[in-house]
Amino acid sequence: MSSMLWRANLTAVCLSFRTHSPRFIATKSWLWPDYHRLPAVYPLRFFATGGGLMAYGADLVELLRLSASYVDRILRGARPSDLPVQSSTKFELIINLKTAKALGLDVPATLLARADEVIE
Repeated sequence: MSSMLWRANLTAVCLSFRTHSPRFIATKSWLWPDYHRLPAVYPLRFFATGGGLMAYGADLVELLRLSASYVDRILRGARPSDLPVQSSTKFELIINLKTAKALGLDVPATLLARADEVIE
């Protein structure tokens, strides 16, 4: 039993290191549903469009607009310490039904109705 726990902990540590490497994202080795048949919710849109089950996170376009306004204010002479802290107000939910079907999952209609994008 302890060897199984050790293996699970080792897998979690390896995943945390793997997900932050550029090679991890560039090679699409993050598609765990294909290999391990594990459903997962990812933080960015391109994970779901690339084959992940779901993505729920901040809209990157809005985040870039917020960043651009900060850069503009700083270049105009504002002190960064005087600028207010802002966070994203728009979040998007993307569901990949193709992956859900491959995993044998039924996505509730209420969740589909709330999704910003459904990939079929």
